[in-house]
Amino acid sequence: MDAVILAGGLGERLRPLTKIIPKPLLPVGERSVLEITLLGLKRSGVRRVFVALNYQSELFKAFLGDGSRWGLQVECSVEDIPLGTAGPLRLFATRLRRPFVVINGDILTNLDFRQLVRYHRRMQAWLTVVTKEIVLPLRYGVVTADGGYIRCVEEKPNLCAEVVAGIYACNPQVFDYIPERTYYTMPELIQRLLAEGKPVAQFPLHDYWLDIGQMEDYERAQELYVKGAFREVLESDGT
Repeated sequence: MDAVILAGGLGERLRPLTKIIPKPLLPVGERSVLEITLLGLKRSGVRRVFVALNYQSELFKAFLGDGSRWGLQVECSVEDIPLGTAGPLRLFATRLRRPFVVINGDILTNLDFRQLVRYHRRMQAWLTVVTKEIVLPLRYGVVTADGGYIRCVEEKPNLCAEVVAGIYACNPQVFDYIPERTYYTMPELIQRLLAEGKPVAQFPLHDYWLDIGQMEDYERAQELYVKGAFREVLESDGT
């Protein structure tokens, strides 16, 4: 099984930390975010990983090498212009000939990616989008009214939303819908596939998931590391 890690972002919301160290290389406990992702992919049966780079690409290359330290085959591409979250996939189009996994470089999860790919194939989808239910607490009372009269007030309710988790399973056919050398995002790709009537599936994620895009999330990742949230992934490291 193959996987693509999107690691070209600037990580501006985590500055000043990311002025020196790219976001995927930031430490969580004794490992970097990227290494935890690599180990999770390996645990799921991935053997070949393609890493899309831009910002601080030389640091990534020095860290990754050829991937053999994790028992993986790692290949990198470097964007000469920003390509967004879907555009970099075209750089690997000749190398990916079967369904593959895509994950943002700032995601931590204990998802078994084998289950995702099996589901993707079973649904006969061209693209499967992993989603995660997020609870959003409101700071205000929510009013329900009818005909100018208030019927009820719910004090500071929680709103639930299913969000894109930054993880996907893709068929090689999606390359034909991604423009070359153009900034192009995954939401744009999803919308185009839907407009063309191509099957796009949803995979609700019930496993652990955290996007470390903001400082409070990065701090939360450190807390969870201490509590053993990544133990299952880290203990699978046989290198």
